[in-house]
Amino acid sequence: MYEAFQGALKNGGGLPPPPIARLLGFTNPVLTPGSATIELDVDERLANPMGTLHGGVLCDIADAAMGIAYASELERGESFTTLELKINFMKPVWRGRLRAVGKVVKRGRTVGLVECDVLDDKGSLVARASSTCMTLRDEKAQGR
Repeated sequence: MYEAFQGALKNGGGLPPPPIARLLGFTNPVLTPGSATIELDVDERLANPMGTLHGGVLCDIADAAMGIAYASELERGESFTTLELKINFMKPVWRGRLRAVGKVVKRGRTVGLVECDVLDDKGSLVARASSTCMTLRDEKAQGR
């Protein structure tokens, strides 16, 4: 994982998509140290029973942006896990392109705080999320 993120940072910030990104349709993942942006085209395939974008999808795109941002600051041999995720939904979305911008607020030796704004194609705030992440090392980071 470290090599993929370091390679992406050196080569303009592009990353190959993980399986969840392919499933939901995340596009254009771009990262810089401590920051990541992901886009998602929203249509009826991601709707809840009321016809608007399902809140779980907003959680997914925010979680992905925050996770990539946090992972971009990891050292060789480190991994991480999410301890807590919180999201506030600000307005409904039916169609359009969303942009999730995740940023590391504070990274300590073991625990870090990450935030994400999810914006619509007009730049209006759709959701704001925060996450607490724990850095894993040694045998705890193996296989992650």
